[in-house]
Amino acid sequence: MRSAYSVAGDGPALFLIHGIGARRATFDSLVAGLKDRFTCISYDLRGHGLSPLPAERFGLDDLVDDLEELRARLGVDRAHFAGHSLGGMIGPAYALRHPERVLSLGLWSTAAFRTDDDSAKVRGVVAQMRAQGIGPVLDTLTARWFTDAFCAARPDVIDWRKRQVMDTDPQVFLNVFDIYAETEMAPWLHRVTAPAQIITGELDGGCNPRLNAEINRALPGSELVILPGLKHAIFIEATDRVLPHVRRFLLAQG
Repeated sequence: MRSAYSVAGDGPALFLIHGIGARRATFDSLVAGLKDRFTCISYDLRGHGLSPLPAERFGLDDLVDDLEELRARLGVDRAHFAGHSLGGMIGPAYALRHPERVLSLGLWSTAAFRTDDDSAKVRGVVAQMRAQGIGPVLDTLTARWFTDAFCAARPDVIDWRKRQVMDTDPQVFLNVFDIYAETEMAPWLHRVTAPAQIITGELDGGCNPRLNAEINRALPGSELVILPGLKHAIFIEATDRVLPHVRRFLLAQG
């Protein structure tokens, strides 16, 4: 599938992969802080934003195919790949299949090594949305994504994020949530050899420091950053706190 995309900046290519029901705009502030040294390529996942609506259900492999199609279309030989949440699963899956294309990986606010209880909680959220509809569950989701202080200070941003979800076809939204819930990187993550940076919020319930510490142990030569006081939506709520870590890591890759 030919994804809608944006390109900004100059230097080594950096593909930015957003999460469930989001848009490439997730990374606008990050791009502003990196485009002086990197060619930042952000895109909308299939069925999101301005990308085409899929005709049938799809899986993680299809999302990897979409990313490879975009890389080839842009004529990029090698690049950094970084993703948030579900995007943090797409990047490593891409690196597993196309290791020769990957300079480094960013796994941001993502999950692996879930316990049975962890997985049951995620599947429970999906089941609740299927039973009640997506709208009634949105307040629960945004409470998990943003801190209480940010929700109180920026209701406009919370409404903007909710509109993104509601503007996503419900079948696509549930499809990508299924992928997020069912993907377990633990069996193969150790085979990914690219330098990697793992970042998550201290208070992120679903992609918590415990799981990210396991990810860090599985990836050779990776580094782990825990951001105090933040939940899941680190790039919408606090790009200014994430940017220095990302910039330092990317520049260190030469």
